[in-house]
Amino acid sequence: MDKMANMPSKPPVIFPQEQRMLKALGERIGLARRRRKLSTTTVAARAGISGTSLYNVEAGNGGTTMGTYLRVLAALGLDGDFNSLAADDKVGRKLQDLALMPPAVTRGRRPPSVGARC
Repeated sequence: MDKMANMPSKPPVIFPQEQRMLKALGERIGLARRRRKLSTTTVAARAGISGTSLYNVEAGNGGTTMGTYLRVLAALGLDGDFNSLAADDKVGRKLQDLALMPPAVTRGRRPPSVGARC
């Protein structure tokens, strides 16, 4: 089976708030590179990506794969930060806890049985 047949023809729509977040991430990655006094050529080579891909990461391009972002973070020694993404899922844990709670016992009337007339 052709892998390309299952791939979308274009990247998903990135909403404005998400685009701002990606842009801010790209700016932080660019700052980290410059603080380390590394050229774009050096980081791209260490990450195993093209200079254009690194430019897209630092620009916060929404069409750039998460794997590319991870490769750049690893090249900068920041891949440990990647492990903290979605690590503290407070909402998910609350939903899970609610699902694990026993059902509330109602006193008095029992629910009508299936097929019973009211």
